[in-house]
Amino acid sequence: MDDDYDTPWKEAITDLFPEFMAFYFPDVHAAIDWSRPYAFLDQELAALSHDGALGSRLLGKLVHVYLREGGERWVLLHIEVQGWQDRGGQRRRWRNCQHGP
Repeated sequence: MDDDYDTPWKEAITDLFPEFMAFYFPDVHAAIDWSRPYAFLDQELAALSHDGALGSRLLGKLVHVYLREGGERWVLLHIEVQGWQDRGGQRRRWRNCQHGP
């Protein structure tokens, strides 16, 4: 399938990052200092990824955040949106777990 289901999710996560974290990861959201800026590190993530050449087909986000109790962290998000059966899906998910998004 050539449909692009990932780009709208990437845009939603980028545009609504605090809300996304609050909904899906409330404990992590509570630890982040939202008064300080956060930064998406898309180029850095692509450079680390074995499949970086896939570009927009990878739904991964690496975000630099500051914590309320001090310090900095990177938040790595990887989700896959799928609306059909994919015989290679299990292998791809395993590869992503082993080698990163």
